[in-house]
Amino acid sequence: MAHTQSAKKRIRQTIARTAVNRATMSRVRTLRKKFAAAVTEGNKEAASAAYNTFASAIDKAAKKGTVPANRAANYKSKAAKALATLA
Repeated sequence: MAHTQSAKKRIRQTIARTAVNRATMSRVRTLRKKFAAAVTEGNKEAASAAYNTFASAIDKAAKKGTVPANRAANYKSKAAKALATLA
């Protein structure tokens, strides 16, 4: 257990940051699944809208540092390729 005030504060900060990161990643995963479902259905309009919300969410997560920038780029690239197959 932490004894110093600074160590106790770091524990509190880690707990808060972990909660934010979990919520962010949960939202990103949900949006990714919604996009995949729209692509599977073959609905181009719904897939396009889902892609836009997913890309926005993953960019925000990368900006905050929740997701590495290259991983976010890979997710967006794969999603864009899947969207292009519906054209």
